[in-house]
Amino acid sequence: MKQNKLEYAKIILKKVSFDIKLFRKELAKSYQYLMEAEINELMDWVIQNFGKHYCLTPIIVKK
Repeated sequence: MKQNKLEYAKIILKKVSFDIKLFRKELAKSYQYLMEAEINELMDWVIQNFGKHYCLTPIIVKK
C-alpha cells in the first residue's frame, strides 16, 4: 500500500525522536516536500506527541 508523504514523515520522526537535533533536521527536510496544509497538520501532530520544544520556529517552507 502506498503511503502519503505526511504519513512517511510521521514514521521517520517517530524513529528519530530519541535525538532532538536529528528530529529537527528530519522535520526541516519534511518541510521541503509537504504542502502547507500538511505542514500545519504535521506541526499539530508533533506538538501533541512530542511537545513544543521539538518544533522548529519559524517554519521555513521552500516554494
